[in-house]
Amino acid sequence: MSDTTPARAWRVVLEKIEADLLSGALGPGDRMPPERELAATLGVGRSSVREALRVLEVMGLIRTATGSGPTAGAIVTATPHGGLAQLLRLQVAAHGFPIPDVYETRLLLEEWAVAHLADLEGADLAEARATLVAMDAPELSIEDFLALDSQFHVRLVEASGNVVVSATMAGLRETIESYIRAGAERVPDWTATGARLRHEHAEILRAIERGESDAARGLVRAHITGYYADAGLPAPTAH
Repeated sequence: MSDTTPARAWRVVLEKIEADLLSGALGPGDRMPPERELAATLGVGRSSVREALRVLEVMGLIRTATGSGPTAGAIVTATPHGGLAQLLRLQVAAHGFPIPDVYETRLLLEEWAVAHLADLEGADLAEARATLVAMDAPELSIEDFLALDSQFHVRLVEASGNVVVSATMAGLRETIESYIRAGAERVPDWTATGARLRHEHAEILRAIERGESDAARGLVRAHITGYYADAGLPAPTAH
């Protein structure tokens, strides 16, 4: 069976457009080639082009407008980073992810990120540090504290500079926040737990700044697993 059969043709279009986005040939604000041109260039039907554009729009990579004139057609609105995050959010909204799977993914992403940051020369931790300052504000509600907690972890991952890891973390952020909030209701002493979490955040930053990658990895694992235990959240089954 040929790769350009109808069942496969829209993927040919999708892969071509994604490659152009990743290479920089297309970027935010650029107009996509017309459907007719894409179909002719790639040797596929216009229906396959439309299907590929629909997928890209759902992913948040492009915006399409009908009609004619300068505002018609498909416009690139985001990079693949944003599209991957949006795709994960759509997956969560449609099907959800088991908490143990999200938990295990967090450990994979964050342990790698903090170890990588510790190995970098002059890692930019300003935004993560600013988030910790905000978490020290007096009379902060539990909900606001947890939103900042989530932001701290996202900022750390973003500081690593790996756009795929950052996009994955961003795509999981809402589901992480939802179970963290639900778990907070089961924490017996929130004042003590909040103080401990702030201390652990600061220790993670210090380990990164000292270039201690193994220590940073161990601290972030203990930090995440400790909250899961306090909140009674299901951990992954041991393999």
